[in-house]
Amino acid sequence: GRFANRIALGRFSLDGTAYALDTNNGPNHLHGGFCGFHKRLWKGEALCDSGRVGVRFSYRSVDGEEHYPGNVEVQTEYWLDARNRLSITYRAETDRPTPLNLTNHVYFNLRGEGDILDHELEIAADRFMPITDQLIPTGELRSVDGTPLDFRAYQRVGDRIEAPYDQLEFGRGYDHNWVLNHGGGTLGFAARVRDVSTGRIVEVHTTQPGIQFYCGNFLDGTAIGRGGEVYYRRFGLCLETQHFPDSPNHPAFPDCILRPGSRFEETTVFAFSAE
Repeated sequence: GRFANRIALGRFSLDGTAYALDTNNGPNHLHGGFCGFHKRLWKGEALCDSGRVGVRFSYRSVDGEEHYPGNVEVQTEYWLDARNRLSITYRAETDRPTPLNLTNHVYFNLRGEGDILDHELEIAADRFMPITDQLIPTGELRSVDGTPLDFRAYQRVGDRIEAPYDQLEFGRGYDHNWVLNHGGGTLGFAARVRDVSTGRIVEVHTTQPGIQFYCGNFLDGTAIGRGGEVYYRRFGLCLETQHFPDSPNHPAFPDCILRPGSRFEETTVFAFSAE
């Protein structure tokens, strides 16, 4: 947050006013800037309900933080239930119109270590968003038909990752947003990933309209796991439910502007199981 993923050149206009954000990813703005929500100190409150436990995190993003307009009150609730489901609900309100796009950037490796190329992935999307060589959406919503980005049925992640396709060359692999078939607004199936060797499965449901599949192309060995494992390129994958990247600059994309009197509320559920 405030805006997960990229905003081209760190610039957008809102209600006739131009805003210039920090450019912390080459010429572009990424994940809220140099000190996005993931680098802020939140207040935590333990929660308990019938059959589940959780925590509510709260944060106040002040007007002008990372050059965004408006004071934004944000809450994120995590709940873990007895059916091995982790649900994440984001809520926010503002006193001035502001772009808002919240996600979770957890990395999955269902074997715990090693690359994720043998993981099998399914994404409930007939279209994806092509990107430029700067990883910025072109504005097109392209059919996955006949492309290496067709995951409508289980596909091994590594089978087509080096295919001669400009989109994979731009992202150094998969780093794209898919347009979910259910359209967002209500909780719907988004994706499923499994590791055949262990039988472990993660299924993703969300109210958000898009999902960014990123396969760890820029992991470089500096991330160390709890057991001392070193995470190199493609040693983890992300399924980031979200609004579309660079939405403030694409009026045709789902509206990402939070306004006074309205409430941002989105939920994502990760369901864990084993075959």
